[in-house]
Amino acid sequence: MSTLVLREDRDGLATLTLNRPEKLNALTVAMFRELGEHVARIAQQTDEVGLVLVRGAGKCFSAGHDLADIAQGEHPPRPSFQADVIEALASLPQPVISAVHGHCYTGALELALAGDLIVAAASAKFADTHSRWALTPVWGMSQRLPRRVGPSRAREMMFTARTYTGEEAAAMGLANWCVPDESFEAELDKLAKSILANSWFSHRANKRLLVRTEGMSLDAGLSYEIHRTEGRGPDMQARIEGFMNKTSKLS
Repeated sequence: MSTLVLREDRDGLATLTLNRPEKLNALTVAMFRELGEHVARIAQQTDEVGLVLVRGAGKCFSAGHDLADIAQGEHPPRPSFQADVIEALASLPQPVISAVHGHCYTGALELALAGDLIVAAASAKFADTHSRWALTPVWGMSQRLPRRVGPSRAREMMFTARTYTGEEAAAMGLANWCVPDESFEAELDKLAKSILANSWFSHRANKRLLVRTEGMSLDAGLSYEIHRTEGRGPDMQARIEGFMNKTSKLS
């Protein structure tokens, strides 16, 4: 049974919880094995899962890559294993939310950046500390961070290794929202319900469209959208009829 990464399903939401709270959810090869197994299953469950939430148990999201594991010498099942798991998470057909409270440092930030959306609690603390330990990123930091916050901010975070609050993360676009700790759970629940209420077909199609056109010129991107559209979803007619029935009752 999986213990280092827990999965809970409720009303179309799959929540994956990093579960080493006694070690501040520091990331190990074993954790990535379990995370990868969950992600692989979720990728095949588009009829049952419409949204994925990644979070940490206990005091924080994750303190980052377990330095003790690095020092002792890790033994992943194949080269770039952890990076592949993060890429699989980012590439899920369903939207992914990273819910960050407390520490989110370096490897943990690379994991959080796999989310389509990042929600930060006021207590969140973000940092890229690769340079503090004479390391360079291999899990996606150099590519996903500048795409999220812009090249200048990415350089700032990578060169200074300083810590940013949840509020600062939202201001620079690293996080989509920063919410008070006391309302963190309620806001996550509200956001999840609002996303799940919309068409899962549209979410999957829109995510593919955004991913496949990233980096294209405007003309190329427009051409791709127009000529390779996935069209209307199977729930379109029912949604329109439901809306029309609701408005007719109000008039």
